[in-house]
Amino acid sequence: MAWLLWLGVALLLAVVETLTVDLTFLMLAGGALGGLLTALLGGPIWLQVLVFSVVAALLLIAVRPWARRRVRATTPDMKTNAEALVGRPATALTAIDTRGGRVQLGGEEWSARLAPSTTGGSHSFPPGTEMRVAAIDGAIAVVVPKPAQPTQGY
Repeated sequence: MAWLLWLGVALLLAVVETLTVDLTFLMLAGGALGGLLTALLGGPIWLQVLVFSVVAALLLIAVRPWARRRVRATTPDMKTNAEALVGRPATALTAIDTRGGRVQLGGEEWSARLAPSTTGGSHSFPPGTEMRVAAIDGAIAVVVPKPAQPTQGY
């Protein structure tokens, strides 16, 4: 019946791995499968624990670093939350200056202010101006005017 305990531990560790996605608990689950196999072959409990420990340690030391490099190499670097908004276009809904304003950003209305490096003095951009998000400061989009598109003159 010890094999059933090892199976439960392996499944529990696999579930925890799906929540953390760090590959640590997956390696421990592999060790638990080693303990399960030892139990099925009739090994005593001390041997099951020893096999669990050795297999888990080998997986953590030898396999996990390789697997993490492989996952990172094949997974695109995705920006999330506020960092995903940087660089996106926005449209001024009100006049925008260094003190504040409102922009339409990704279908939502955001508080915004003009990036201080954009103007030397107190410059304001009227509603409808196409902007670009330079940074997110808390709940405020820091914007710069979108550069004018070059015209094709033939």
